[in-house]
Amino acid sequence: MFDCSREIIDFFNNEVALSKSEQSDMRKRRDANRNRLKKGLANNNRPLPEEHIAQGSYAMHTMVTDKDNDYDIDDGVVFAKDDLVGAQGAEMSALDARKMVRDALDDDSFKKSPEVRTNCVRVYYTAGFHVDVPVYRRLENGSLELASSDWKGSSPNNVTEWFNKAVINKSPDDKNGRQMRRITRLHKFYKQSRDSWKQSMPSGFEISVLVDECYFSDSEREDVSLYETKLAIKSRLEYDLEVEHPTRDEMLTDGSDDANTRLLKQKLTEAVDNLQVLFKSDCTRLEALRAWKSIYKHDYWKDLISEEEEAQKKKQKRKEEKAKLLRGGNSGVAIAAGILAVGAAGVAIAKSVKETRSYGSKNR
Repeated sequence: MFDCSREIIDFFNNEVALSKSEQSDMRKRRDANRNRLKKGLANNNRPLPEEHIAQGSYAMHTMVTDKDNDYDIDDGVVFAKDDLVGAQGAEMSALDARKMVRDALDDDSFKKSPEVRTNCVRVYYTAGFHVDVPVYRRLENGSLELASSDWKGSSPNNVTEWFNKAVINKSPDDKNGRQMRRITRLHKFYKQSRDSWKQSMPSGFEISVLVDECYFSDSEREDVSLYETKLAIKSRLEYDLEVEHPTRDEMLTDGSDDANTRLLKQKLTEAVDNLQVLFKSDCTRLEALRAWKSIYKHDYWKDLISEEEEAQKKKQKRKEEKAKLLRGGNSGVAIAAGILAVGAAGVAIAKSVKETRSYGSKNR
């Protein structure tokens, strides 16, 4: 397989992973939202939360850059069950708990007001990103219940622990987030590489589960790990389109013919086919770059291709100039040889004349 490992790592570092400034902005947004919630709850004479739980891609460190700033920060809030009571002292419903959080967050500073959704309260920012705030209550035994269509058991920390443990156990390295996490993020970036795919592909969580199942470790080659993981996910989806939650007894997909995983299988099949050129014995760097560009459709690869094409043009020009010089040099040698030949002939004739005259003089 043609080696593009260096290019894949460079692509990840510069285009896929969030920069340090972006990561800092994420923390500031999260913290500002937490402070807003506490202030709003206090102003509304509502109970304060026991804790906040960072979850999802933010907690798993699998967020990827998005050209539309469409970032989803999941930051759960936990209340004691006994604190969640209504005006008459009755137990607060799951919907009422979400409304309570929505009201506390709505401080009239948003262009679009926070919204109560089925499993969270969503806070919209004009920059394009949003913060989802799942609402939990802690029972006496310490377990959590999520305010969804009703109160239902949930374990957000278990998901983060599951993924982080898998990354540590399966990755061959311990730098730059570890390889399995990088491969997960590269697949999440792939699924959003076309605008038309964003709403039709599996969720980022489903992608993470599939990578965990199919991850191929390679300590020497990042591109081999990426390709083999893509191939394994494609093969896995060919016989089963369903994806199971890693820590709960439930399915993440919608039945045995889930439309999202079916689309992912189709696109991965095309991707694997396009990458077969890498296995040609005479594959050139230009062919390899074009193959990876067909996968990620990003200017990073377009720029590398332009640089390689320009380098090839310069190389061809130097080759032609060298050939021209060689052709010109051979003509000069031929002419010089001719002159030498003529000169030698002249010397021979002159010598012959001289000798004849000398011999004749002796005869006189």
